[in-house]
Amino acid sequence: MLLKYFLLFFFFCSLSFYAQNFTLIGAINDESNMPVAFANVVLKPQQANGPVLGTITDSGGGFSFENLESGLYVVEISFLGFEFYTKEVNLTLSTNLGVIILKQKAESLDGVTVTAKRPTVKRLVDRLVFNVENSTLSNNNALDVLKHTPGVMVQNGAISVKSSTPIVYINDRRIHLSIEEVQQLLEATPANNIKSIEVITNPPANYDAEGGAVLNIVTSKNLISGYHGSVFGNYKQGSEFPKYSLGTSHFFKAKRLSAYLNYNVSPRKDYRNNIEFINFIENNNVTSNWDTDYRRTRESANHNINANLIYAFDDSNSLNFSANTLIVPRENSKTRINSLTEIFNSNKQLDSTFQTFNNSVLETFNLAFSLGYTHKFKKEGEQLSVDVHHTNYDFSEFQDVNTGYFLPNATDSFRDNKFQTFTSQEIELITGQIDYSLPVASSALFEAGLKTSIINSDNILTQYVFERDERIQDLQNSDVFLYNETNYAGYLSYEKDWDNWTLKSGIRLEHTDIESISQSTGSTNNNSYTNIFPSLYILNRLGNKDQIYFSYNKRIYRPRYRELNPFRYFLNDNKFVTGDPNLQPEIDDSFVLGYTIKDTYTFELYYRFEENPTLEITFQDNNSRLIKNTYTNIDNNVSYGLDFTMYNQVVKNWNLYVLSSIFYYENNFFALESNNELLKNDMWSVYAQVINYFNLLNDGSLNANLSIDYISKVVIGPSDVSDRLGVDVNFNKTFWKDRASLSIGVQDIFNTRNFTQITKYLNQDVTFDSNMENRLFTIGFNYKFGNFSLKETKKDIDINERERLKTNSNN
Repeated sequence: MLLKYFLLFFFFCSLSFYAQNFTLIGAINDESNMPVAFANVVLKPQQANGPVLGTITDSGGGFSFENLESGLYVVEISFLGFEFYTKEVNLTLSTNLGVIILKQKAESLDGVTVTAKRPTVKRLVDRLVFNVENSTLSNNNALDVLKHTPGVMVQNGAISVKSSTPIVYINDRRIHLSIEEVQQLLEATPANNIKSIEVITNPPANYDAEGGAVLNIVTSKNLISGYHGSVFGNYKQGSEFPKYSLGTSHFFKAKRLSAYLNYNVSPRKDYRNNIEFINFIENNNVTSNWDTDYRRTRESANHNINANLIYAFDDSNSLNFSANTLIVPRENSKTRINSLTEIFNSNKQLDSTFQTFNNSVLETFNLAFSLGYTHKFKKEGEQLSVDVHHTNYDFSEFQDVNTGYFLPNATDSFRDNKFQTFTSQEIELITGQIDYSLPVASSALFEAGLKTSIINSDNILTQYVFERDERIQDLQNSDVFLYNETNYAGYLSYEKDWDNWTLKSGIRLEHTDIESISQSTGSTNNNSYTNIFPSLYILNRLGNKDQIYFSYNKRIYRPRYRELNPFRYFLNDNKFVTGDPNLQPEIDDSFVLGYTIKDTYTFELYYRFEENPTLEITFQDNNSRLIKNTYTNIDNNVSYGLDFTMYNQVVKNWNLYVLSSIFYYENNFFALESNNELLKNDMWSVYAQVINYFNLLNDGSLNANLSIDYISKVVIGPSDVSDRLGVDVNFNKTFWKDRASLSIGVQDIFNTRNFTQITKYLNQDVTFDSNMENRLFTIGFNYKFGNFSLKETKKDIDINERERLKTNSNN
């Protein structure tokens, strides 16, 4: 009887097997391994009279055909600007074609008009991609795009991602500039050649382990044969001074050669008024109050030249040369600081005042060049790349400081002091890197690489004092600081795609040798350390376009050269900035768990532990009445929180982006001026950003952005920073068949982005008010010329908000 039931069961299972319908799935990427959305996919059966099936790829590049019978089929894939793709498939069971790479067309395309659409957001296994190509943001500058990028905060001269300073890359090449110089570069760079911004909160193994999050700016591929270019400019008027930015970009593409050149200059003046209140304390009593009013005017005119040259020897071999240069000429780089300090006694009576005039000029040359070679093997997706990089950084500054001391109500000083400082820094950075990519089977990728970096930094500070109007070198405050660092790194990475799962894991090994020498003290500091940096990413695509993902990685922050430099750089007679050559690197462990609902709503939990972070902390020496801005290691930081993001269309001409974050930040620091006692400063905070995108005309030529952001009170080391609110509005109008655009707007309409920073614990009591030119009236213009239209068979085609199409997402 059991045998009978078994045979019947086997029979019905066999019938079910032979009656089974099969599924064919796959994904389409471009040559940069980015998904190609809305490509046409046609499935043709080889047998006669069979139905021809068709679909389009979703926003993640995925496609699928279901309920297919066994047999021979031909898959045909087409998309504007790419070569036609065809493949025969013998379907005997459900099949995953894996990732198919579309190649760009070498020839130009006739008569296509690309209509601006709203930006889109999509999540890959290890990053969030903010697509802005041909969007309403394309007529802004790159910094404006960054301000609208989910998860990125740009405020008061700082860029941050989840409370940490990111490392900026362009096309996966690191930009070796300070965060202030990066901002000026992005502000003077037009956005019309930006394809996307990749926000990589936990960078994978193929990125340097140095730094926190990575912002990778991906530029558009130049599909257009021939020449085209643009000129652009913007004007910003603050409460005190105007700021300008002018530039031009040029593109050229032939069959084998592609070239890009951008030049911009940003002459500007910036004004800042800082108010500082210090209570000097002895035996828990306030013995003196110092109130200082700083007024700073900074003049600059940074010149940026960026170039990229690609030559393809054939379909398999290409050479890439890029240059990023920053030139800050001396004649246009001046800073004037006028500060007045009032000194009150314990009875709050004015005891005396001193006024300081601090004038300085500086000059900077930052020249970075990269040369790369790429070889593509016969196997699709397999390639080897070799890159060498050289940066030469040359900085010099001359400072002249004059201070007069006055009794109350006196016009003549009872004492004068004068000193001058000359500083220079020369940095040479040389790196060499080799990377190898190998597709495994049809849906997996193996990557490996090696990298060596050599850094040599020479720092000179010479200070002069005046005795009877004779200039004499101050040997006590003069020094030569030499810093040499060598870093060796290697990594392995593996990525695998299944129907609903994606796994990516990697490991990076880095060894660092450091030698620093202070000639004035004769001290030498040698340090060597080896670290392993693992990374893991898991993404599960659920039904109804839902996703759940998890990531972990370990990162390192090495101290910057100015943080290691033991020079005492005096701002006035009683205040200086100094570094510490014995600083230790910071090691971070970061975890992220997220859930996305219907490709629209994302909830993300994160936790980060930072060991030995370096921070600039203001300490007051109550005995000598000195104010020290000291770079020092604090013990650790702990942060965790919940982020929510939403990017969706409210009605036809109104799109809305929302980011809200509630987070806890704990700083454990050493009180250097209070017996080195270990203290804790912690707080729960809230950050929120709402950006409205409006299309005001039916033809899409007039757009408006209204942005509101708010951050509550936060902690930074021992300090509490007040809350800030900002409201920006911008209008953008295109005309002359989309060749020109004009934008007008106001940043920080209500002038509410200034802040107060309070440092108060034990015998420390400092309050700092910052007032900058945050409220700016802005106007910008951009004009494109040359062969910038895509053309195909001389017939106009509109590509208008393709993301509205209802397709399934495998992203």
